[in-house]
Amino acid sequence: MHKIDIGISPKDRKAIAEGLKCLLADSYTLYLQTHNFHWNVTGHMFRTLHLAFEEQYTELATAVDDIAERIRTLDVIAPGTYAAFAKLSSIKEVEGVPAAENMVEILTQGHEQTIKTCRTVLKAAQAGDDESTIALVSDRMRVHEKTAWMLRASQ
Repeated sequence: MHKIDIGISPKDRKAIAEGLKCLLADSYTLYLQTHNFHWNVTGHMFRTLHLAFEEQYTELATAVDDIAERIRTLDVIAPGTYAAFAKLSSIKEVEGVPAAENMVEILTQGHEQTIKTCRTVLKAAQAGDDESTIALVSDRMRVHEKTAWMLRASQ
């Protein structure tokens, strides 16, 4: 392969990619939680939450691919193991199967945390004049903000 020359310094590409790795880990962890809750939700809100969680994990599945591909575009290896995600993610795994109301609360907090991670990555991308990452992260923030709002509104 040819040496990368996309107008972003190696130092900035590394800093941006490190932030994107954390965003990837948060997004993947949130994907797994959402999929788990989709499978295991019960109660009077079953159908509504089951369908909402499916919509959310489907969107997150696409997002993790987009984030990982952006990391690769910056010429950095994307993490892809549970161990790596566990180290990088600021979202903690949930033991057992919480009640439906707690699932909604846990996912709301997960989306809000992911928004905070986006804000950190956004600063690095702005400092590196990386418009492509800025656009990706801004789009991700918008999705997570809307999802968190919808989850909060369902309680």
